[in-house]
Amino acid sequence: MKPTLLVLAAGMGSRYGGLKQLDKLGPNGATIMDYSIYDAIRSGFGKVVFVIRKDFENDFRQIVLSKYTDSIPTEVVFQSLDSLPDGFKCPTERTKPWGTNHAIMMGQTAINEPFAVINADDFYGRNTFEVMAKELSRPRDRKGDFCMVAFEVGNTMSESGTVARGVCEVKDDQLVTVVERTAIGYNDKHEIVFTDENGMIQHLTPETPVSMNMWGFTPDYFDYSNESFVEFLSYNINVPKAEFFIPMVVNEMMTKGLATVKVLKTKSRWFGVTYAEDREGVVEKLARMHAEGEYPDKMF
Repeated sequence: MKPTLLVLAAGMGSRYGGLKQLDKLGPNGATIMDYSIYDAIRSGFGKVVFVIRKDFENDFRQIVLSKYTDSIPTEVVFQSLDSLPDGFKCPTERTKPWGTNHAIMMGQTAINEPFAVINADDFYGRNTFEVMAKELSRPRDRKGDFCMVAFEVGNTMSESGTVARGVCEVKDDQLVTVVERTAIGYNDKHEIVFTDENGMIQHLTPETPVSMNMWGFTPDYFDYSNESFVEFLSYNINVPKAEFFIPMVVNEMMTKGLATVKVLKTKSRWFGVTYAEDREGVVEKLARMHAEGEYPDKMF
């Protein structure tokens, strides 16, 4: 059974301004998402499921899905503030989405096989999809047999501002913990730093492994997520900015002995457009890849 790719595409990209997912960054008008879908197809993925906002559906089907029709089966699921378990109602003042793991949960109606999770507006590279597809395609004899691709934080930074990353502790190629850090940036010495929960400045070496939201799960992940989300809401339903992040659920499962997460290595370099000022550099990188023959002029 071929694995599925779950693409988180419901965000607006507030810092960059506008829908990053549809920005034509490639030399022939391709979006970053086009490169991910192309790489996923040639790496052996069998289906793509997109998590989007309902109000974006018509444009998304016309502008995005139509180009993939002859290349790979696709489905669309929707993330909304009202997508909550029985007994919970979204507060009227809530405007922020419920987070990345809530977005993953929207895919459970469309996915019954091992699946990878990616952000729509991140470039992961061909080798990343190859190692993920290979890992997800192997036989499994237990639940909670997960994986992730880790990148070196120094290869994921933006010169234009701070970034959010899941900082990982890894031992013997197994994930020990992952902690979401929301304001990693450079100090005046060009060292990589962040402020921890106690207000202390912490340093990261450029080689520190971080999660860029490329995870590999099996369908049992949905079952635990549903249970965990109920507990999360019982404490955070009235906290306007509380988010249900993927690392929260992964850490819970590992702590309880319900899951292991194999950390996969990749030769690919991650890049993306976190800020508008990053755009020019991304356009140049993609143009170079086309010129070197990594991608054809027409991918779809």
